Amino acid sequence: MTEVAFHFNAPDKLAYACRLLRKAVMQGSRVVVTAPAELLARLDVLLWTFSQTDFVAHVRLPMRHAPQAGMVTTLALTPVVLADDASAPDVPHRQVLLNLGSDMPRGFTTYARVIEVVSLDDEDRQLARDRWKSYTAQGYAIVRHDLQLAS
Repeated sequence: MTEVAFHFNAPDKLAYACRLLRKAVMQGSRVVVTAPAELLARLDVLLWTFSQTDFVAHVRLPMRHAPQAGMVTTLALTPVVLADDASAPDVPHRQVLLNLGSDMPRGFTTYARVIEVVSLDDEDRQLARDRWKSYTAQGYAIVRHDLQLAS
């Protein structure tokens, strides 16, 4: 069964996602990030610029151009994939799913692990409560990480 974790009280959801992705890549994990297209575009830029010394290799799906011969292999080797739809057939791996969106991600059950990042925003917190209830109703045990307690 998919492991579900909520990371609550992120002061800056995208900055936290960048740090989380950097850590995951350093540990050898492969992560798919799902969110609305506008949020993914912002994250794409931040992954290039959030640190002067680190780079988190990533690719954005869907690709603007049809994959060339070597692109399929490159896609499979890329540790972080940004995808509007985590259940899309061109998503190359199903290890960790990082959800930055407000809805439950489609196809989450095909991943070994799901991480939900929740900001301090009241609306974001309420939508996270709804997702929590939905996961619980489906029988998932949830691991809770309060980021305010960790700092």
